[in-house]
Amino acid sequence: MSEQEWDERYAASERIWSGRPNEALVDEVADLAPGRALDVGCGEGADAVWLAQRGWQVTGLDVSGVALERGRAWAAENDVDVTWVKSGLLGADLTPGAFDLVVVMYPPLPRTADSSVERALAGLVAPGGRLLVVHHAVDGSGGHGHGHGHGDGHGQGGGDGEHHGPDFSTMIAPESVRPVLSDDWVVEVDERRERSLAEGAGARHIKDVVLRAQRLG
Repeated sequence: MSEQEWDERYAASERIWSGRPNEALVDEVADLAPGRALDVGCGEGADAVWLAQRGWQVTGLDVSGVALERGRAWAAENDVDVTWVKSGLLGADLTPGAFDLVVVMYPPLPRTADSSVERALAGLVAPGGRLLVVHHAVDGSGGHGHGHGHGDGHGQGGGDGEHHGPDFSTMIAPESVRPVLSDDWVVEVDERRERSLAEGAGARHIKDVVLRAQRLG
């Protein structure tokens, strides 16, 4: 989807996602010492605000200006500071190795033959930092419904119940990130797990694939 399409998607309703942080983010990050975090595809900002509330210095990245305005409002309502950047990942002015945590929740980022997106994500992580990639299970057992994630982990885009869901196998996911992690990475979590969400556009999806890896210092 283009920037305009995402803006239209967000503008069509007052709120798309539940407004709560993604379960996998909470599970994997709650015990980490805060530092500099990047939320790729931050959407309406639930994950970015939750990180900021826990003391992280957060940058939220998204192509949709409408989504980012909602993120700003949510951050202000919760009295936290987040740096919001309107850009796609590959076009963003981000310093390699600048983040202690890079979070990628259900990304609508296409895979390429040269794995450019996956390499860019890994390259943003500082020595000692972590990369967290979460996506829908795609083997038919995940119950992912019709949405796909946009940073706050509750489904981005994908249409309503009368349309088929997006082809998740064409998007980056833990399985496509794993091969670009060199010997200076340690995979800490690599698993499928069930997920429960009663509201928001991602409520129908019930199973995650979670990859958390640490870049060695």
